[in-house]
Amino acid sequence: MQVNKISQGKVRDIYEIAGGKLVIVTTDRISAYDVVLPKPVPGKGRILNAMSLFWFDYTKDITPNHIISSDICDMPEYFQNEIYKNRTVMVKKLNMLPFEFIVRGYMYGHMWEEYIKNPATYSNNRDGGCKLAEKLDSPRLFASKKMQTGHDEYVPLDYVANEIGDELVKNITGICLKLYGICYEYAYKKGIIIADTKFELGIDPQGQLVVADEIFTPDSSRFWDIDEYKAGERPKSFDKQLLRDWLSGNKVRGEMQYDNVPDEIYKKTAEIYAMCLRMLTNE
Repeated sequence: MQVNKISQGKVRDIYEIAGGKLVIVTTDRISAYDVVLPKPVPGKGRILNAMSLFWFDYTKDITPNHIISSDICDMPEYFQNEIYKNRTVMVKKLNMLPFEFIVRGYMYGHMWEEYIKNPATYSNNRDGGCKLAEKLDSPRLFASKKMQTGHDEYVPLDYVANEIGDELVKNITGICLKLYGICYEYAYKKGIIIADTKFELGIDPQGQLVVADEIFTPDSSRFWDIDEYKAGERPKSFDKQLLRDWLSGNKVRGEMQYDNVPDEIYKKTAEIYAMCLRMLTNE
């Protein structure tokens, strides 16, 4: 079977195979501030793959997803290799929407930055304004337009509706909020707060809306430790924040030291990802 590599992202390599299918390989690469670091995080790709597969299975009755198989034996011979094991999936090829959809349940990240600029933009209907990392009265959906270079650009949902139609946006809103709500409750019982998450969706050949890429991983979501969470303070997160913090705190003449990150930081980052997987799935 012919294998054609069509994309290499910051973390994932995508191959096209026959039958309207793709094979996605989740590598151990890690990026920070839009730069892929020179060293990988050992096991990170397998952890991300396992976590995403867990959530795809957990939510399969809510909405269809793009997974066809995660069994390496189902892949073309090219992938019959130990290096691809437990990090490779075969998926449906979709007509991907040119937007990412972000559900935020807490006042943090981009939402907090916008609130600081203009407090009237968001309101929790409480006296005294909002606090950093405060839980919102209800989760809210946002959208960003995928850009070929640089950061994705936040756009209003009205803009998205003009591009892809009101009915589709309505369906996407319902799916994203339901996915977030159900998975939030599960994770909370496991000791993790899902503060926010992003979704990518596409349309299959039958015209069905399908969830794709990855869902509810440390690379696509903001996970906080319930035991250390406190509104008004910056929560501990299960992701690459440790790496980002090291880079921010060890600049030389204003330049990030991507080539000089200590091995210990890579090791601890791997441990954080692994801990998150264990807490959520017992794997």
